[in-house]
Amino acid sequence: MTVSTVEELRPLSFAVAYRMLGSVAEAEDVVQEALLRLHSTDAVANDEAFVTTVTTRLAIDVLRSARVRRETYVGDWLPEPLVEDAMVGRVEDEETISLAFLVLLERLTPEERAVLVLRDAFDYRFADIAGIVGKSEANCRQILSRARRRIGDERPRFDPDPAQRSALAARFLDAARDGDLDGLVALLAPDAVLVGDGGGKARSIPKPMAGGAQVARALAAFYRAGVDMGITLEPVLVNGQPGFRSRGPDGRLVNVVGLDVEDGRIRRVHSILNPDKLHHLGPLSDLALRPSLK
Repeated sequence: MTVSTVEELRPLSFAVAYRMLGSVAEAEDVVQEALLRLHSTDAVANDEAFVTTVTTRLAIDVLRSARVRRETYVGDWLPEPLVEDAMVGRVEDEETISLAFLVLLERLTPEERAVLVLRDAFDYRFADIAGIVGKSEANCRQILSRARRRIGDERPRFDPDPAQRSALAARFLDAARDGDLDGLVALLAPDAVLVGDGGGKARSIPKPMAGGAQVARALAAFYRAGVDMGITLEPVLVNGQPGFRSRGPDGRLVNVVGLDVEDGRIRRVHSILNPDKLHHLGPLSDLALRPSLK
């Protein structure tokens, strides 16, 4: 097994592991172990199938061990974000990498999550999925049906035109920078939801806030205060969808915000402040941290 072959499979392994776990750090650990096993195993018939199988099984084990931690998590749990520069990155035209979709997957058991990810994100055949998760094809079909029912009608449906989503996000960013309450209300859906994830370590709303007008007032207040502290907002892609990141006066990262655009309005705002979920994105500011952690 050559090093180049192993490295060529790294993106696939990470794509599976991240969708399974919603954690960059945990996904990278799983990828490293899966590729190490490939490199050290002789006579592998199909490298891609081997890596996908090992990655999925390792991720299932991690989910089982992480369930207690997530059940006791302080506040709302959001995934560790994948961030790309809005000017050079590309908007994913699929929903399975979005923050909203990964949050929904938290409702599923590890096996349900694996079957749904392999089928809906990667279009694996049921025969292949059965071999990966160690179930019969009929059982995998039942698991998929049950998983889809558990997600139900809440599965996100993003506007299909990436350019329109990005333009709407740009107007939202301008309104946020200006503290423009009326502008924010006009861009948010009437039933818009704001979710903050501070993990008990950063200042964040304790529970989701619902209602476009209420969310707009909160955001206008947040960003007016941010301007006073010298915080700047930069457009980025967050898990393939429009968003922005906040930086302190010293250039260090404060938080990452992802926006879900549906029917020409912003329906969900995900604000990730927990420093444990942002370390992979560079140096972090302490502006959002709770006083006891400074």
